[in-house]
This record gives sequence, structure tokens and C-alpha cells, in this order.
Amino acid sequence: MRDFFKKYLQGDPVIWTVFFLLCMISIVELYSASSSLAFRASNHAAPILRHIAFLTIGSCFVIIVHMINYKKINKIAYVILALSIVALFFAIIKGISANDAKRWIGIGSFQFQPSEFAKLALIVVVADLISKGTTPEKLSKNFKHIVILTLVICGLIFLENLSTALILFSVIFLMMIIGRVPFKKLGKLLGGLLLVVAFFVLIMHLVPKEKVWKGFDRFYTWESRIAQFAHPKQNQAKYVITDENYQVMHGEIAIARGGLFGVLPGNSMERNFLPQAYADYIYAIIVEELGLVGGLFVMALYLFLLFRAGQIAWRCNDTYPSILVIGLTLMIVLQALVSMGVTAHLGPVTGQPLPMVSRGGTSIIVTSVYFGIILSVSRYARRGKSPNDTNSTNGNPS
Repeated sequence: MRDFFKKYLQGDPVIWTVFFLLCMISIVELYSASSSLAFRASNHAAPILRHIAFLTIGSCFVIIVHMINYKKINKIAYVILALSIVALFFAIIKGISANDAKRWIGIGSFQFQPSEFAKLALIVVVADLISKGTTPEKLSKNFKHIVILTLVICGLIFLENLSTALILFSVIFLMMIIGRVPFKKLGKLLGGLLLVVAFFVLIMHLVPKEKVWKGFDRFYTWESRIAQFAHPKQNQAKYVITDENYQVMHGEIAIARGGLFGVLPGNSMERNFLPQAYADYIYAIIVEELGLVGGLFVMALYLFLLFRAGQIAWRCNDTYPSILVIGLTLMIVLQALVSMGVTAHLGPVTGQPLPMVSRGGTSIIVTSVYFGIILSVSRYARRGKSPNDTNSTNGNPS
């Protein structure tokens, strides 16, 4: 067994540990949280077996990807990015609608979210472009390419999934800061976007709702959620559950029931009331069953992943692997923090799953690829070591 791990599971052992712990927590908690799915399927084992299958596929992707030198990944990323743009357009026009949003494309019985592939490809491409800005002239030229690609991808995602677009843009923006893109350029970009957003909101309020293009229908959903979060009804009793706050209130009830050590796995009550207990609100079930201690432990896993990624990035000789590993990790961690924050009612409802824990197909596989690339960087890009050094390929960063 030790030889197996040494041969096939190389790279940073801490990243491997975080990955497998998240998978284990996911299996236990999703088995409990998916009771409503099991009831509808008339098969209590079907939802968890499906989830285990995707986690297994994801684990295989981690193993395969982490064996590939990260320097070869950027070439594939440009192709995936181009295909993702086409897929995002297709999803908007003829995508499968669920929860009032067209985010999926169906091929037979298989469905996937093109936004997940677009996020991965954009982060890799941006890391590559930043690393190639070795002179002010090249950096200025690449900055324009980064802005164009980011606005196109985030703009297409924005039409159906505002929170994902904002998280992705935040990650790219942070990558540019870390990549030492001049603050003057970043300031102009941010200022210009704020003006465009303000103009868009103004137009949406001036144009009658029935005359608005259907692609902008989600705007009213976003506005309603933000308004409900920022200005709850004053004349409504604090603990009255309505159709508008149903999900939020039951999420808070789940957290309150958890206490310090929780009611233990399998004993959740709110899994029977939360509509997305196995997806967007699985963190509420985690806190209910594992308590504050379990909730903090899960949060610590993501934060420690970020800390470890920072250590790996610091050890890299080149800019590309450093920016790449930080960008991918930020995507995982920011999404996790947003998901947990929404569950605790620290922000409006967004529909963000908890990476590697919530039920999903595309998201689990793509997030597994994130881990695989991070492990590839930890395996091949070590300070003072050449990527072709056979010793570096078998070692782990200390």
C-alpha cells in the first residue's frame, strides 16, 4: 500500500489529505442530506451511489492530472476556453433550465455546466498570459487580452449566474494583483466596470419589465434577493417562515440545532425541509449534524488549503506555476466561503455549492481537476529544482 501511494499519489501530501477528507465528509453528509432524493427515487441507495461514482471519477482525474507536467496544461486550456465560449452561448440560447436559470447543456441523458469548464480554462490562460508579461510592453498587451477574455466569459456566465461571475472575476482580479499588474490599469478597469453596472441597473429600472430581453430576466431575481437580504420586511415577525424566507430560515434552524457538537450524522431534521439540503445548503446540514466544531473543521480545511497553496506558490521558481496554483485555490476557497456565508445568512442566496462536498457532477469533476493541477505544480515546480529533474518529480515540498 505504501508503494502504491509513493508511486501514484505524488505531490504535496497535505493537499492530498485535504482532498480525501472533503470526499469523506461529502459521502457521510450527502447520504444524510439526500433523503428527499432517495424518497423520490424510491431507492435509498441511488443518490449516494451516484455521488460516490462522481467522487471516484473525480479522484481518477486527480491522479491522472497530477501526473501531467503543469507546463503542458496551458496549451489545452486555450482550446477548452474557445469551446467553453461556444458552449456558454449555446446554454443561453438552448440550454436546459433549472431553478429559473439556463446553466446546463444536455447530451442524451448526460448534462453538464459549461461555466465550470470556462472557469478552469480562464484561470489557466490568465496565469499563462500574466507569466508572459516579462516587459511593460508585453504586460500591457497581455492585460488587454486578459480583460477581453475575462469580460467575455464573466459576461456570458453573468446572464444566468451572477454569483459565479462575480467570484470568477474576483479571482482573476486577485491574480492580476499578485501578478503585479499596475494598480493604475486595475483601477481604470474597476472604475469602468462600476460605471457600466450603474448604467445597466438604471436602464433596467427605466425600461418596463415586459419589454426587457428575456436574457436579462434574472436581474429581477437578483434584485429581489439582495433587497430581501439588505432590507427585510419590518412588519413581519422575526421568526415567521414565509415562502420568501423559507430556505434561509430553515438553514438558520439547522445551524441552531447543531449546537457545539451536533446531533450526529443521520439525525438531521432540517434535511426534510431544506429544498437544497444536498446542494447549496449542505453546510447547514453539516453544522446541524457535526455542530460548531464540525463546521469550523470543514471551514479550516479550505483555509488550510489556501495556506498550503501559498507555500507551494512561494517555492516555485517561475511566475506561471505560482499564479496558477493561487488562482485555482482561490476559486475553490472563495466559492466555499460564499457557500458557507449564504448558509449562515451573511449574504443573499446565491446557489453556490460547497466544493467537493455538495452533490454535483460537473462541479465535482472540474474541482478535482483543480486539485490535480495544484498537485502537479507541487510535484514539478519546486524552488531550486528543474521540472525535468527526476528527483523533483518524486518528491514533495517540505
